[in-house]
Amino acid sequence: MTDYSLYLVTGRELLPHGQDYFNSLEQALQGGVTVVQIREKNTDTGEFLDVALRSKAICDRYHVPLIVNDRVDIALAVQAAGVHLGQTDMPVSIARKLLPQGTIIGVSCNSLQELEQAVIDNADYVGIGSVWSTTTKNLTKPVIGVRGVGELLQSLDGTSIKAVAIGGIKSSNLLRTLHGSVSKTNHALDGVAVVSELMATTRPREVASHLRDILSAFRSSGSISNAMSVRSEYSAESVIDGVVQIGSCVKERNPLIHQITNNVSIAQSANVTIALGASPIMATTAQEMEDLSRINGALLVNIGTLVSTAYEGMVLAGTCANARQRPVVFDPVGVGASRFRQNAVNNLLNTWQAGVIKGNAGELAALAGSNEVRSKGVDSVGSGFKDPVSFVRNVARRERCVVVMTGKTDYISDGHHVAVLSNGHELLGQITGSGCIAGSCIASYCAVATISEQGEDTKGKLALGDLFLGAIGGILALTISAELASMREDVKGPGTFFPALIDELSTLSTRNIRERAQIQIV
Repeated sequence: MTDYSLYLVTGRELLPHGQDYFNSLEQALQGGVTVVQIREKNTDTGEFLDVALRSKAICDRYHVPLIVNDRVDIALAVQAAGVHLGQTDMPVSIARKLLPQGTIIGVSCNSLQELEQAVIDNADYVGIGSVWSTTTKNLTKPVIGVRGVGELLQSLDGTSIKAVAIGGIKSSNLLRTLHGSVSKTNHALDGVAVVSELMATTRPREVASHLRDILSAFRSSGSISNAMSVRSEYSAESVIDGVVQIGSCVKERNPLIHQITNNVSIAQSANVTIALGASPIMATTAQEMEDLSRINGALLVNIGTLVSTAYEGMVLAGTCANARQRPVVFDPVGVGASRFRQNAVNNLLNTWQAGVIKGNAGELAALAGSNEVRSKGVDSVGSGFKDPVSFVRNVARRERCVVVMTGKTDYISDGHHVAVLSNGHELLGQITGSGCIAGSCIASYCAVATISEQGEDTKGKLALGDLFLGAIGGILALTISAELASMREDVKGPGTFFPALIDELSTLSTRNIRERAQIQIV
């Protein structure tokens, strides 16, 4: 059985000055490369044959299969383990007739149609890409993006065809690639193809070993990789118990919540964060993001006022948060209002992994490409989804994270369970930034939801069971406090409601949560 997990595609033109190709290849194999594809686009047949023969001898010493790119004749001449074909190369059916039985045949695919044809042709594996922009190959087809790979993988359900992602993959985005490239049916990648990260370095053994460590961590429940592992069962009682525990922990630990948020509601969001017991920092400059990721407990990204400088900070902040395995709460405010926002959201979600996505029905409909609910600016219009439970569950599965759909009734899903929350008050909808402060509440709760009982950080395992409770806790804290604030004699309308809301958030008790929480788990 071929192990496609760390698939090296060679490119001698990428080697650093003075670096010997064959020595580099051997070091990469020593570091843990499991498959080698030799690619020589600008080499004549004689030189290609010589390079392939010597490469085959090195791969044989490490019991690693050698696959030849494009050239069936070279593959035959060196008795390679396989051949990789592009869409304009020899058809799979003809290659099968020419090559010995058992020869591996892989096919490059960029679209659903190409994948479906690979299934018909009975390819052994497909190379799906390009996942990220890359400088190692002139791209003639669009970049698919991490989430696009996940959508394509579903077409391989029920087949024995393996899938390898390719294009711009390196250690800094490998974890995001592995986590995001999973279909709604939980079909995952069998491997990743790496080019420049291994070919353009003077330390191929160390780099390959580092890539192998990330792959191993992903597969053995480390880091963000385990974000789809959830508790098998929840009940309303167990959820409330968890929410109460998390709320107490917020006040005890005072986590730092980094917020890149809507300029309209910065002050409100900061005050809400403080009232809950967390500590806000509102920073948007890209140069600060690496340092802030070392000390924050969670990151909130809200695209309410989407300017170029803030967007640059969002890209880097999410990347740094993923690298340090901090929860990322994403609020795609008004995503359906313009193509610019849609493209920005798509780029952000392909660049880093959100732990929680929060939006109203219109925003989530736009994110999911659904026409069932429309949006007007930042607001949702219409009667809502006919089946909101199934909708929010499906979006959570697609995005591989917890999804919160806010409204008169709030729906929260980890892709398996859905919590239906019925708390709140109409005055929440009459103040500026009520959706934004909901994001602050969620981020405050999620910051401590991934800390163990012993007080040690779980090193970002980001189990959705934890973020599921954190998201529920943030929404309940806000909506129950809104109910309590609305009953106060000093509240006469929206103007007096918000100060009272801050007061109630700061004094919210365990008893109030237990007595007032209206929750169903379906």
